[in-house]
Amino acid sequence: MQTPPPYDSQRLRHLAGEIITNVRELAHAGWTPATSSNFSCRLDDHHAAITVSGRDKGRLTEADIMVVDWNGKAVGSDKRPSAETLLHTQLYARFPEIGCVLHTHSRTQTVASRLYAPQGYVRFEGYELQKAFAGNTTHEGAMDVPVFANTQDMEELSAWVEKKLEEQAMWGYLIDGHGLYAWGRDMAEARRHLEAFEFLLGCELELRTLKQ
Repeated sequence: MQTPPPYDSQRLRHLAGEIITNVRELAHAGWTPATSSNFSCRLDDHHAAITVSGRDKGRLTEADIMVVDWNGKAVGSDKRPSAETLLHTQLYARFPEIGCVLHTHSRTQTVASRLYAPQGYVRFEGYELQKAFAGNTTHEGAMDVPVFANTQDMEELSAWVEKKLEEQAMWGYLIDGHGLYAWGRDMAEARRHLEAFEFLLGCELELRTLKQ
């Protein structure tokens, strides 16, 4: 008799469908070029559903969604999760309220990550759309989005992120020459944060151009 998996298979199928639908829309927008980007949802208190490494994100099927534990290890599968899985699972382990993590590579996000890497952050200030982020109720005040150096050492990168999470509240960050991580309590909130980041980063890039 086959041993049942240590997670709810029905919930996994539901989350797989949610990931597939939303990621196809992001791929159609051009935010997941080649086989880049990775996406996940919290499955339970110990597991996450995440996209398999190397897949075309515009053509995902249920077979392209796998389960990992908080250590980023595959559960019940011999498929390979994204090399950046630890950047997802560290958020789920640290914040029980986080239900979805989205990582994209739009041109705007990537260009902004290069321009602002030397100062280590992008500052949004005075934008009405700052209210799109959970907990923000006014356009007044500043919001800093960290920009981390890129490295293939995910343990090192996750340690940098962990330190920043201890220092400030945030709903996303950039990686130099790479792209954007954004998250939320569910897919809808994570999408809202992702789209707000994209818009505000685009505004900052255009302002830099106009000031030259």
